[in-house]
Amino acid sequence: MKQSFLNIDRVFLVLIIGLTVFGILVLTSASGPSGYEQFGDSYYFVKHQVLSGLLPGIIAMMITMFIPFTLYKKVAFPMLIISIVLLGLVFIPGVGADFGTFAHSWVQVADLSFQPAEIVKLTFLIYLCAWMAKRQGAKIQDFSEGLIPFLIIIGIIAGLILLQPDLGTLTVIAGTAFIIYFVAGGSIKHLLMLAGGCVVGFWILIKSSPYRAERFTTFLHPELDPQGVGYQINQALLAIGSGGLLGRGYGHSVQKFQYLPEVIGDSIFAIMSEELGFIFTMLFIVVFVIMILRGIDIARRVPDRFGSYLIIGIVSWFGVQAFINIGAMVGIMPITGVPLPFLSYGGTALVVSLAAAGVVLNISKYGK
Repeated sequence: MKQSFLNIDRVFLVLIIGLTVFGILVLTSASGPSGYEQFGDSYYFVKHQVLSGLLPGIIAMMITMFIPFTLYKKVAFPMLIISIVLLGLVFIPGVGADFGTFAHSWVQVADLSFQPAEIVKLTFLIYLCAWMAKRQGAKIQDFSEGLIPFLIIIGIIAGLILLQPDLGTLTVIAGTAFIIYFVAGGSIKHLLMLAGGCVVGFWILIKSSPYRAERFTTFLHPELDPQGVGYQINQALLAIGSGGLLGRGYGHSVQKFQYLPEVIGDSIFAIMSEELGFIFTMLFIVVFVIMILRGIDIARRVPDRFGSYLIIGIVSWFGVQAFINIGAMVGIMPITGVPLPFLSYGGTALVVSLAAAGVVLNISKYGK
């Protein structure tokens, strides 16, 4: 086991550890006022993140780090079934919970609560990569054997997520699946068809929901309703802009004092920018990008197609989610409530992200 541990990609491991520790530090500062306001404890959220996210996440990463990745390929279809069952749990009365949010995306059993969609990001990804690995070459580019089955698989998962509804999670999963389909050798013509279909589908979803239409209008014109739907983006831009080059200083954010909504969730990037400034924020982004590039480099050295696709899928998932989150905070993407990987509050998200990182580390042992 010692030799096996030494063979992992230690650069990727250090990057993941660095991002996780940095995330806890940023959350500690960002969550203070909210924790005190809601629970009388400034450290409530960071304690909960450590106990329900960081510690079980480390255990999960250690487990997946030593499980041979080829085992996932053998249980790929059960992973698909698990994904469907998990997404269906949120609709069972007495089990599904919304915790006062717009989306019914939680499951609560006794004192245990988790977000099934976060787990599905990994379980469905495993199935999709195994499916792609079996249909390499001509089959992937074939319309009936490649594109149609791919659309059916994505359609099942997308339908269950839209019923919650959780457009942000769907965007992350669909974007990751699109990248894997491309890497696996999907036809350019089919990729363009998929892109066009996504645009049309996105437009239909906006038109069919006044809530989404308001958010999209705010994305295009954030100045129209600064005290209403546009409040979050305007306050986020104010926080980022007031950070300047070097920031106000760690712990000295003004916006986290009940001005900016969701400071521990999808708005945490704005608080980080306000406190640490442009230079340190860009350094965070550079480290995040290096982590993604390191994953791609590991994937290039892995001789197994399934392992290579799985690494690409995991780092793409991190990258797509980070792009959507940061893009929303700087006004180049609509706000969808997508958390920032390794930084935003959420035990389920952190556990699954660390478990996925463990999968990458395990596959890295087989690289040439």
